[in-house]
Amino acid sequence: MKESSAYQIKSICVFCGSNPGKNAKFVEAANNLGKVLAKRKIHLVYGRGSLGLMGCVSTAAHVGGSQVLGIIPTALAEGNFVGKTVGEELRVPTMQDRISKMLDNSDAFIALPGGIGTLEEIFQIASWAQLNIHHKPIGLLNVDGFFNKLLSFLDQAEEENFIPHSARQIFISASTAEEMVDKLEDFVYKPDPVATQLDWSKGNNSKKHKIDLSLHL
Repeated sequence: MKESSAYQIKSICVFCGSNPGKNAKFVEAANNLGKVLAKRKIHLVYGRGSLGLMGCVSTAAHVGGSQVLGIIPTALAEGNFVGKTVGEELRVPTMQDRISKMLDNSDAFIALPGGIGTLEEIFQIASWAQLNIHHKPIGLLNVDGFFNKLLSFLDQAEEENFIPHSARQIFISASTAEEMVDKLEDFVYKPDPVATQLDWSKGNNSKKHKIDLSLHL
């Protein structure tokens, strides 16, 4: 990634709830995000399904002309827990395979309001960024202040030295889809100095040299 030019985003993975939530602004934001992606000719990767906010963002993007890829474990697909597929479908064996394929097929990540699954996904992707496994931007679409308390928690964790400043900067927040995509495109990766010593190209994760183990996890 070059600091002198905007980050090129061709596809964005969106994590969000399979329920619409109680606030009508969540559905409105999901629909608008799908439209913004289509307008900017950005493809959508998501967890596959037609229910809740997942259905809203995927349908809006698909109708607007974006390519949509839904990635789902076979067990969830056959159980019909999340509705029908919007766009193309990729089935994988496990949840871990799902998040890995999402990483492989996406240039950036956005979390809309959601529950435990949404938080698990966005934090796993963020932890991989902290460990220098990838350099892709991560955003929290803070619709009507939904993520305010989460952002406060991250600030407190940094203050208490559980999260280094470089890791806190992984999370980008914005209140509108347009502002979020702009911020993702302006993102410049700044790795933790310790994490840059990690060599993930080796299957056994062995090190060429001993590293400082002060990395905060």
